[in-house]
Amino acid sequence: MIVALAGGVGGAKLIYGLAACTTPENLTCIVNTADDLEICGLYVSPDLDTIMYTLAGLANPSTGWGIREDTFNALSMLRTYGQETWFALGDRDIATHLLRTQMLRTGKSLTEATQFLAQSLHVQATLLPMSDQRVATLVQTDDGWLDFQDYFVRRRGQDEVRGIRFQGIDEARLSDQAAQALERARLIVLCPSNPIVSIGPILALAGVRGMLKRSAARKVAVSPIIGGQAIRGPAARMLKGLGLEVSAYGVAQLYADFLTGFVLDEVDSAQEGRIRSLELEVLVTDTVMRDDMDRISLARKILRWSG
Repeated sequence: MIVALAGGVGGAKLIYGLAACTTPENLTCIVNTADDLEICGLYVSPDLDTIMYTLAGLANPSTGWGIREDTFNALSMLRTYGQETWFALGDRDIATHLLRTQMLRTGKSLTEATQFLAQSLHVQATLLPMSDQRVATLVQTDDGWLDFQDYFVRRRGQDEVRGIRFQGIDEARLSDQAAQALERARLIVLCPSNPIVSIGPILALAGVRGMLKRSAARKVAVSPIIGGQAIRGPAARMLKGLGLEVSAYGVAQLYADFLTGFVLDEVDSAQEGRIRSLELEVLVTDTVMRDDMDRISLARKILRWSG
């Protein structure tokens, strides 16, 4: 079994490629839920939905998130009522949140709700939230602690990052289904997602790093930093704000205690030796996923390299 740890658009792109290169029963995705939020009483899970819509062929190709050709009439009406609408929810997207919220209120777990939604959209790979307990990413800025979506969406990720905290992480645990997937995995792939706020919350759950260290699976990560910059999102700003090296090597250091291999973009080939000094195998290749063919090509290279 292949298990992918992911969050955000970068994670969704590689998971799309992995899904195209293997059978559905062979792929499980464990997804960050620490940036989930409630809007107008609706439970919204951005990373789960981005990956689910991508695998269902529904994702908006221009943004990578949301639903293709969605409308925003409900959002417009909320604006008429004088409500803040900085977090864009499309009309069809709202249906997902309505149903998820209803299921959670009737006692279903987030895992159960996610599996129902994914199966309804004919997603064949297994899609799992990292935990059924709430975890919330908080970002420390010069204006104090902000909820992640407030920092990232409303304030456009422009604040200097002084610290990161995962509220509720001590009480949360890896879901049983996610733990079983990691135990059965022969290959674990850390997607090119933000290492601090997408992969970081998954690794911060009690016992996960230990489980990865003990696993006999091959464990590889794809760098989200290319040429000292993030392809998209605030990863570079966060690494810098936390005093970490903004480079592929800096990312490799974060995972080196359990990884066996690291995928490095050709632009950063000069860092190969430094990364190998962490006792990691290195694959140097083009990692930029411009279209579906690039996603499949990168996934195929990773699978071949990983045996």
